[in-house]
Amino acid sequence: MIDVRRIVSPRKAALRRPATGPRIVSVGTATPPRKYTQDEVLDLFQETDPKVRSLFGSSHINSRYLYLPDPVDGRMVEETNQELLDRHLDGALEIGPQAIEECLRPLGLAPYDIDFLCCVSTTGFLCPSLTAHLIKKMIFRENVQRIDILGMGCNAAVNGLQAVTAFARANPGKRALLLCVEICSAAYVYNGSMVTAVVNSLFGDGAAAVVVQQDDADTWQQGPVVADFEPHIIPEALMAMRYTLENTKLSFFLARDIPYEIGANVEKPVNRLLGRHGLKRRDIDHWLVHSGGAKVIDAVQYNVGLTDHDMRHTLGVLRNFGNLSSGSILFSFSELRREGVIREGDLGVAIAMGPGTTIETALLAW
Repeated sequence: MIDVRRIVSPRKAALRRPATGPRIVSVGTATPPRKYTQDEVLDLFQETDPKVRSLFGSSHINSRYLYLPDPVDGRMVEETNQELLDRHLDGALEIGPQAIEECLRPLGLAPYDIDFLCCVSTTGFLCPSLTAHLIKKMIFRENVQRIDILGMGCNAAVNGLQAVTAFARANPGKRALLLCVEICSAAYVYNGSMVTAVVNSLFGDGAAAVVVQQDDADTWQQGPVVADFEPHIIPEALMAMRYTLENTKLSFFLARDIPYEIGANVEKPVNRLLGRHGLKRRDIDHWLVHSGGAKVIDAVQYNVGLTDHDMRHTLGVLRNFGNLSSGSILFSFSELRREGVIREGDLGVAIAMGPGTTIETALLAW
């Protein structure tokens, strides 16, 4: 844990000595080539149920990038499990490298320069794993250290960030790369139920990558120090988000009370995280909240006391990309960097939630 009171701006603390620690020094994102509006998805699947159409229209999503098969004779055909697995691998190997290249390019780096590779995904199972496929495709070093994080869901970017941050802290000067790649359309099931309609209306496909390194020469302009983490697990809501088996296919299930569970618990890890550093919520300049859906976003915003301005990246990612699962908060981070509003001494908090039910938080310091 880093004492962020040494690195906050003068208005927040008297101690202003520069801090060192693992920093996020670059970010890259990528999406499939095809973008769909909600109406286009409904029309593609010839959905006429007014309840389903209303659900899609009320999701606060304008568009999503998806890998969807071409219709046959004007109709979508049911895909086999193998076809869905192939879609996940093919999509991951298209947009994953694109996100990595966008992330490495500003640093003048190539995959060969990476010392530790961590890949996160929940939307398909691969063996050999995604790291192995990427090492072959992108020519990482044959002695690159690696880890794959599977099945943790929408909060997994923060879990992956813990892994790459720990590596960077233990190996100053070496570079760790985190890739979140989710082909959510490879987990879509079409069975006419409202439960699957909710999932199909919400999730999009995308990939995001960040490089983390600890170099004492780096300054706040390179990116924020990843200062601390704080999780919160809700065991009584263990099965609120889960995969079920629908006609031999994995189908994602979302319980209706998820927004309530998240709202009732989100303050706990936030308060613990900030309290360790003598901080208040008013000290935080930037909030990166997972774009989990309109009701979940409302629950977080209300219970943490955030403004619409605080949530602008969260809402923008949901509106333009849908719920990107683990990649969502990295897309928000990319949007924040693009704004050019960050100042020395700023603080940020990332909040992501997912199966478990789990809320993961991280403290960032520029």
